[in-house]
This record gives sequence, C-alpha cells and structure tokens, in this order.
Amino acid sequence: MHRAKMAVQLSGQWLIVGGKTPSLYVNENSSSLYESRVENDWVDLDTDLYHWTKSLRPVQWYPGHIAKTEKELKEQLKLMDVVIEVRDARIPMSTSHPQMDSWLGNRKRILVLNREDMISTADRHAWADYFARQGTKVVFANGQFGMGTMKLSRLAKALAAGVNVKRRAKGLLPRAVRAGIVGYPNVGKSSLVNRLLKRRMCPAAPRPGVTRELKWVRFGKDLELLDSPGIIPMRISDQSAAIKLAMCDDIGERSYDFADVAAILVRMLTKIPSVGIEALQNRYKIDVEGHCGKIFVHKLALHLFNGDDNQAAFRVLTDFRKGKFGWIALERPPR
Repeated sequence: MHRAKMAVQLSGQWLIVGGKTPSLYVNENSSSLYESRVENDWVDLDTDLYHWTKSLRPVQWYPGHIAKTEKELKEQLKLMDVVIEVRDARIPMSTSHPQMDSWLGNRKRILVLNREDMISTADRHAWADYFARQGTKVVFANGQFGMGTMKLSRLAKALAAGVNVKRRAKGLLPRAVRAGIVGYPNVGKSSLVNRLLKRRMCPAAPRPGVTRELKWVRFGKDLELLDSPGIIPMRISDQSAAIKLAMCDDIGERSYDFADVAAILVRMLTKIPSVGIEALQNRYKIDVEGHCGKIFVHKLALHLFNGDDNQAAFRVLTDFRKGKFGWIALERPPR
C-alpha cells in the first residue's frame, strides 16, 4: 500500500485517510472499455439533466429559521476543533453547501457520506477513490443503524488531539474535543448524533426541517457535539442539484411539483446503466414509451390512481427512496 494513503475496511465500511490510492471502482478484471462507456453515460446524463430542468419552475426552499441558524452556526464554528460535514451518499455534490469551505477556513474537517446503504458498491468505491485523491477524510455511514459512527468518533478525537497538547504546554487542563455536525436538511445529522450517544438526544425524522435550533450534547468525557439544523443556500442556482435534492427528499415538499420531479426521475432511471427501462416496466407492468417521463407518470396514474398524476408521481418518488429500483446514487464523481 502506498505510504501516503491509508484505507481500512471495517465491517464493510471504507475509512479513507488522506493521500492517493489506485481506483477502488475499477478492478483489475473489469473491462476498461466497459467502464469508460458507463462513465460516459453518466456525463451524458448530467448534460441531459441540465436541459430537462430548464423549462421547469425553479425549485427554491429557504424556511425562515435557516437564516437565523446560519448566523448562529458561523459564530459557533469559531469554537470548533473539528467539523463533521454530513452529505447524502446518493448525491454528495448536490448536498455540498457552496459556502462551506469559506466558513470552515483551515479547520479540520471530516466528510461523512450518510445513507451508504442506499447506494451500490460500485458507487461507494467511485466516491471513495474520488475523495481519497482529493485528500479528504471521509467516512461512509448509516446513521439510522449506527454503521460508521464509532469510526467517526475515533477519527474526530484523533484529528483534534493536538488541542490538548497545546493546552498542556500552556499549563491548562485538558478539555473535551468540540465537534460541530453540519450539512443540508434531512441528510441524517441528528440520527448520527443519536447513534453516537446511543440514546435519543436530538429530534430526528425522515423529512427536512425537523431540527430548528443548535444544541450541544456531550459524548463521554472526551467529545462534545453540536447538532445543527440543516442549512441550504438562500437561492439554489444549480437547478439540476435542486431536482436531485427533491428526488432524495432533502428539501421541503412545498418547493417542487411532484409530477415534474417524478417525470425527470423516470428519465434518469431509464438512462442509468444499472436500472434502465426494464426495471420500470417490471415494477409497474406498463410500457415505457421511449424515455418520456411525463407520459409514463400519466400512464401509471391511469393504471393505478384513477388518472391522478400527483399520486402516481408520489409513488415513483417513494419507490425510488425505498430502493425499489435497486440502491443507486444519482451522481458519479466529477471527471
């Protein structure tokens, strides 16, 4: 193993710590031609998605409590020894706040890709390789069931160990490491905190906007955690990202039209190599005409919901969120 890279697989989870490593996505026995074609499919899909969203009503969501939270959070970040940024493993780029880097400055950061159980092994490996090459410390986790949380705790303490070295040098007593947990709404921040503490200390529910205020909680003698409400840009300029937030239920339902989002999701699924038209036809027992999502949603509405397109759209979105088409990411790493 390369000296500048350390990768440890514990309980099926990859913990990546710095450096560079050969790709974890392309194995030695895979066809490089096939892998290249798959990656080109994703590039084409990203281009298509940009054009598909241009004609839709813009998706925007900025509840009143977020502005207050953002101001308070930036003040609290000054007290942090390490920041834990949580993203949705299905859409790691779309759940990256554009101002996060400027807020954190030189503070140590751990990136958590939560809901790792909702993506494929190939997706996990592709993102693990990408962030390793970026030199980013990343933990794959499942906050609902606790996978990855103990590794996260150990890494946070290890990264902040220098704090007490400096305090002792100044003749001060050691103190608990302060770690802030930040990220978009509904990416699983509070669930991770509750799993770390092994008790329900923070409100958590599978919908955005449940946590409304910052809350400090103590984890043993060595770690203090700040659970924060989800923060999202006041205006989402990337509508491809906004649509993916809607698909993954990481944004308020009132901000988007179910039928529009479901129609684009259908078009995406027909073009994702591991899903395709067959998965939709097998699931709903109706034909997919070309790649037209609106027609498919309407046919599903006539088939199951007495012509109610909204109910049909909600069914498609719910089935995707429950993994009925397989566990897949909606993003691949930038090339």
